[in-house]
Amino acid sequence: MTTRWKITVEYDGAGFCGWQRQAEDVTVQAIIETAIHAFSGEAARLHVAGRTDAGVHALAQVAHFDLEKGVKAVEVLGGINYHARPHRVVVVKAEEAPMDFHARFSALSRRYRYQIINRSAPLALMEGKAWHVVRPLSLEPMQKAATLLIGTHDFSTFRAQRCQATSPVRTLDELTITQINETFFFDVKARSFLYHQVRNMVGTLAKVGTGQWSVDEFAAAFAAAERVKGGPTAPSDGLYFVSVEY
Repeated sequence: MTTRWKITVEYDGAGFCGWQRQAEDVTVQAIIETAIHAFSGEAARLHVAGRTDAGVHALAQVAHFDLEKGVKAVEVLGGINYHARPHRVVVVKAEEAPMDFHARFSALSRRYRYQIINRSAPLALMEGKAWHVVRPLSLEPMQKAATLLIGTHDFSTFRAQRCQATSPVRTLDELTITQINETFFFDVKARSFLYHQVRNMVGTLAKVGTGQWSVDEFAAAFAAAERVKGGPTAPSDGLYFVSVEY
C-alpha cells in the first residue's frame, strides 16, 4: 500500500547547488532522494514547496514523496537523517499525508526572510548567512518603499530574466522590514514568487536604505515594469525559506 510522506526539512544552502537535482552537482533533492533509497530500497521522487537556489537556506522547507514499504514516521525521519550525513540537511519532522496532498500545489502561502548585517567590520560568525552591507542603512525609507509592493502588481522590475512564469503578476501579502541593532530582517509572504523576486526586491530596497535612491525613484523603477530599471540582486546567502502554509 502506498503511503505519502510529508517531510519538513532544514538545510544550510552553502553546501549545495540549490534544491533541484542536477546531473553532477550536489543538491538537497539528490541527497534526500539518495537517503530515502538507502533506508527503504525504493527510488522515491521528491516534490518540494519551493525550489531554492544555490546558497539559499531553509528553516522549514516542505516536501513529499511516496513509499510502498510500510514504515513508521520515526523510521522515515531517522533513516533520512542517518544516510544524509555529513551533509548539512536534516528532516525535522516526518508525517503521513493524504494522497491528494502536494507540497507545491497544496500550498496557500510561502514565507521567506532575508537578512542583512549592516556594519563596517567583516562577518566572522555570520559569513555565508547574511548579506554584509557596509554603507549605512536607514530603516524608515525602506519601510516606506516596501509598502508600495504590497498587493497585486506586475513585478517585472524584480523578475529575473530566466524566470519561466507565464505572468509577472503576483500578490504580495506581507513585506515587513525590522531592525535589531545592526541586523535588518526582510520578511515576505505570498502564495508564489517570481524567480529571484525576493532577492531583487531586497537589493532594490537597499538602494533606498543607503540613500542612493529616493522613495520616488524606487516607485518609478517599480512602475516601469522592466528588470533593467531595478536595483541589484541581493546575494543568495542572506535568503531563508521560512515556512509554508497549507
